[in-house]
Amino acid sequence: MIHLTESAVNAVRTAISGSTEPVEGLRVMVEAGGCAGFKYMMGLVSASEPGDIVTEQDGVKVFIDEKSKPVIEGTTIDFVVALEGSGFTFDNPQATSQCSCGKSFG
Repeated sequence: MIHLTESAVNAVRTAISGSTEPVEGLRVMVEAGGCAGFKYMMGLVSASEPGDIVTEQDGVKVFIDEKSKPVIEGTTIDFVVALEGSGFTFDNPQATSQCSCGKSFG
């Protein structure tokens, strides 16, 4: 389904441990928008929603809604630390194009 690199798992674990609210896992989804047609959305959530696909990697639960699944199937999510800034990156085999920031795709 979706693969989180070790760096991404560690970043999510750090975010979960620093949260002041109860967190069950990470929601990954796709919405219409961005420069290229779709944009990635991620956030910590306290529970799954009806119809979610739930996977777990190295103790981190990932929730994906049914609409996003076909568009992000096979995506690898990494967390990169660089001089230009740190953040999550997406390597999506379903994307035929993407914007220069790497946060939206078509």
